[in-house]
Amino acid sequence: MQDSIHPNYVDCAVSCSCGNAFKTRATKKELRIDICNACHPFYTGKLKFLDTAGRIEKFQNKFQAGSYASLAKPAKKKAAPVSDES
Repeated sequence: MQDSIHPNYVDCAVSCSCGNAFKTRATKKELRIDICNACHPFYTGKLKFLDTAGRIEKFQNKFQAGSYASLAKPAKKKAAPVSDES
């Protein structure tokens, strides 16, 4: 590492808007954050899926049978029998 080009790495106090606080190391002495692992829905298990216009059900119904109907090639039409009327 070269001298005088890197920022100082110091102990940092992190405080969240939910009230959670912890210490880590960073280039600033104090960080105030809006969301942390204690209040984020992904980490707390309170994640909710917003279903707009039934998209989740539409997806599940589409792939429920195990066939990919949208990717299947359309069936070819059989040729009409040729009659020999002369």
